[in-house]
Amino acid sequence: MPSPALQDRAAGAIMGAFVGDALALGPHWYYDLDELHRDYGEWITDYTDPQPGRYHAGLRAGQLSQAGFILTLLLRSLVACGRYDESDFCRRLDAELLPLLDGTPMSGPGGYTSQSMREVWRQRVEQGRPWGQTGGHADTTEAVERTLALAVRYALNLQQLAHAITQNTLLTQVDETVVSLTVAYGAVLGLLVQGHALDAHLSDRLMKLVKDGTLPFHAV
Repeated sequence: MPSPALQDRAAGAIMGAFVGDALALGPHWYYDLDELHRDYGEWITDYTDPQPGRYHAGLRAGQLSQAGFILTLLLRSLVACGRYDESDFCRRLDAELLPLLDGTPMSGPGGYTSQSMREVWRQRVEQGRPWGQTGGHADTTEAVERTLALAVRYALNLQQLAHAITQNTLLTQVDETVVSLTVAYGAVLGLLVQGHALDAHLSDRLMKLVKDGTLPFHAV
């Protein structure tokens, strides 16, 4: 039975992801700091409405982007199945997300569809390809935004964590570097959920897990 502290860290990681997603909805994708300060001030302390004509325009403060929507689907799948079940997650994408997309960026839940999910829509809906042949080459963090739930679920078994995150990432992104970095992020999060500190010793712990074969990386 997980300890209360472990459960708190796990819940905090998930809730933090949702809070961060909702906080970023308004000031998302500003590349000019002066422009960001003009629209939102020096410091953002609460949920904000997206500005007209910008990403996520039309949504309201506190709502989720599409990343939050997909994270919710994965969490519901994990709860329903008690584990990561790829077929169940893919079924949910087929039923609850892909019908809401049209292959263009400014569409779908959250008002914006990422490059990797647009590629999935093309492969899956337009071309009728099976899951497993739907991954694209977007060099982005889009898989991390949902696989963090897998890192939390399998924080106590890092071999399962690495396998689940790898398989889930490949559904949408097949670039080897992207997959590796997504798994690495999940491994760090898994150690934090276990209770390890985010300090200079964390790298040593990760390298030990690599050397003993727990994590699927090469030690040079």
